[in-house]
Amino acid sequence: MNDKIIGKLKILADAAKYDVSCSSSGGKRKNENKGLGNAEGMGICHSYTEDGRCVSLLKILLTNFCIYDCAYCVTRKSNDVQRAAFTVQEVVDLTINFYRRNYIEGLFLSSGIFKDADYTMERLVRVARKLRQEEKFNGYIHLKTIPGASEELIKEAGLYADRLSVNIELPSEQSLQSLAPEKNYAEILMPMDSIKNQLVQAKEEVKLFKAAPKFAPAGQSTQLIVGATSESDRQILQLSDQLYKGYSLKRVYYSGYVPVSTDSRLSIITEPPIIRENRIYQADWLMRFYGFDVKEILDEANPNLDLDIDPKLGWALRNRHFFPLEINTADYEMILRVPGIGVKSAKKIVSARRFAPLHFDHLRQMGVVLKRAKYFITCQTKSLQRQDFDSEQLRRRILFGEGSVRSALLTQQLDLFRKVG
Repeated sequence: MNDKIIGKLKILADAAKYDVSCSSSGGKRKNENKGLGNAEGMGICHSYTEDGRCVSLLKILLTNFCIYDCAYCVTRKSNDVQRAAFTVQEVVDLTINFYRRNYIEGLFLSSGIFKDADYTMERLVRVARKLRQEEKFNGYIHLKTIPGASEELIKEAGLYADRLSVNIELPSEQSLQSLAPEKNYAEILMPMDSIKNQLVQAKEEVKLFKAAPKFAPAGQSTQLIVGATSESDRQILQLSDQLYKGYSLKRVYYSGYVPVSTDSRLSIITEPPIIRENRIYQADWLMRFYGFDVKEILDEANPNLDLDIDPKLGWALRNRHFFPLEINTADYEMILRVPGIGVKSAKKIVSARRFAPLHFDHLRQMGVVLKRAKYFITCQTKSLQRQDFDSEQLRRRILFGEGSVRSALLTQQLDLFRKVG
């Protein structure tokens, strides 16, 4: 690898780090013609499959030249940064060489917009086409879809890529117009809708013809930036809910805003809101895997997530009337809502209790976190913990520990305030 390519790689790999919407989960592309690589169950960034395995992807931009001037973006045209651009063949060669050295298992390719959307998208598609057809590469490929690109290019991209993504970036049209006036929601949602329709059509064709070409078998995803604008967590999660239901997205990724500009239109923050980002991911998980509606997680009275506790515990503390839950008779859907009980543990509980009544030792062996769950459940009407704590007392006990000095002092202070009041 020559110095020129290494220089480009440093610039364009660093610029790609702000896009978090990459994951190889869901890829099912098999190596059936003795080509290179295999995306079966897999995907130099680290990502994770749905079963928790870590995979590596070459994550780069085709170029960081861009015709847009989005205030939140490090590659915006007015930003004074070093610019670079790969040729199509250079990206192909990098991917194959890195794969042969066992550095990567796939490619995540995005790009700044140079000239126009179709010009950029056509080059992204050419990279994927060359890898599949000329190099016989069967590893994972994730392509970023450029808003405004033609439907024909998007359709072709889906024939070569395992996953496509279109980044919305900002959680409202108002914020997008303020920080990225050259963009609009209609232009972003149009390719999302096109990808959704192509996915449905491809599934129907496979039912009729087993050899029908697959279209983006790992689906589509998007990214939302958290903290660059003033939207509440509720607004962010409501948009995610609409995207999951309306566009059949596999994932919505959340990226805590990294301050890269002093633009007055941006929220003033000194460091990325990592904890907030994590809480939003947890809430997103509740919607996708635990049966929660976004209205249950946040409402007008509680528009933002509690940064000190996870959203599942927050819901349980606000809905104490559902608890304690008798673990031997409760519905699976309600067991999922108990803090400290995950999907796997809930399934084990429902399966095991058909053969014998469960005790707390059984739950511990199943992976239940009893430090939390004990406040919300009973086993054969027996409890490990008093159930008469109010929500505030219970919150402190979970946060600071049952016997902590801080918890005791806070309890005394609260009792004093109540007496004074």
